[in-house]
Amino acid sequence: MPKKIKVAVVVVSFLAVLFIVAGGLGVKASTNNDGSYRQIGVYSEVLQRIRSEYVEDPNIPQVTDGALHGLLESLDANSSYLNPAEYKAFRQVRNDAKANIGATISKRFGYAAIVAAIPGGPAKKAGIENGDIIEAIEGRSTRDLSLAEIESLLSGQVGSVINISVVRPRKAQPQKIAITREAPSYPPASEKMLEAGIGYVQVDSLQKGRAQEIANKLKDLQRQGAKKLILDLRNCASGDVNEGIAAANLFLNRGTITYLQGQKYPKETFNADPSKAVTTLPLVVLVNRSTAGAAEVVAASVLENARGDVLGDKTFGIGSIQKVLELQDGSALILSIAKYYTPSGKAIQDAAVTPNILVADASDDFIGPDEDGTDSDTPEPPKVNQPDEQLLRAVEVLKNREQKS
Repeated sequence: MPKKIKVAVVVVSFLAVLFIVAGGLGVKASTNNDGSYRQIGVYSEVLQRIRSEYVEDPNIPQVTDGALHGLLESLDANSSYLNPAEYKAFRQVRNDAKANIGATISKRFGYAAIVAAIPGGPAKKAGIENGDIIEAIEGRSTRDLSLAEIESLLSGQVGSVINISVVRPRKAQPQKIAITREAPSYPPASEKMLEAGIGYVQVDSLQKGRAQEIANKLKDLQRQGAKKLILDLRNCASGDVNEGIAAANLFLNRGTITYLQGQKYPKETFNADPSKAVTTLPLVVLVNRSTAGAAEVVAASVLENARGDVLGDKTFGIGSIQKVLELQDGSALILSIAKYYTPSGKAIQDAAVTPNILVADASDDFIGPDEDGTDSDTPEPPKVNQPDEQLLRAVEVLKNREQKS
């Protein structure tokens, strides 16, 4: 096939895909002033200019592939374009992979970021910390990878090893780390009695069945004489939002917990069921920058229903659902189609959850790559046992509440 015909076919194919994307995003073709359809003309002209003016003969399929990746990732961190080869690999990993590195991943500063590493999981064993930036996976820069590709690369068979490069605070060079994948394993919720009749429940994940587990812990603490409660959701980033809704309901006997809505996704509201509430004791919920997803639903519902205080750092901000749309050439779009909202109408993915009592986590001092414009070879100071200021403040808040009442 002559070169000009090949280029024309590629350009037409690219525009066809753009029309498909535009349709999926709810673009309506109607008037001459439709900006979206004018943009498609701009894309076409840009491609033509690249073909005719670029310094050397361009690889047009590669250019269009990169454009589609950028188009989808400009929407949000969870939306992706996968070309036929990438989508094939994605499906294979989703069907066959039995292990991962034991961490919740998102994208920050353009790179893969560790939202929270599961205690006792492979990432944690390898020395990965919350807030770490994964610069590269097996030599491939995560800046050039979609979140779907990143998660696929980090998944695999039990016992297999994945090599990553991690950016750390005050380190000029990335640190190379090998992680041995393991089957997913999540620690159970734990509980204990603190001073002054304060019951404490720590939750590291909200996997299926965790809400019932939390309910049992709460009942045990109340039998032990707990008069106030602290729910620790710091570093809790994995789990199912439905489990988060069930966990929130344990503390709420009325009100909206969250709602789900999208452009083409009808509003779905989740209200508290009074019969599922197990406690009305005064409550403080602890959160930090590694609190995400289902745990954010719990924190936001407690705060906005005036059920208790939320104390700590602003949370990470994860809260949407995705849909895979297969295209005719074997490629696929992964599109966010709906977001979870707080009772007052804030999109959790966009606004996260800001505590009504802000207390910084002294150990959470991560700086993203180039965020301060400098690099340093200054070694990290040795970690020492520091008092848990957030927990101490939560105890103080509950004590003061009793005095005021």
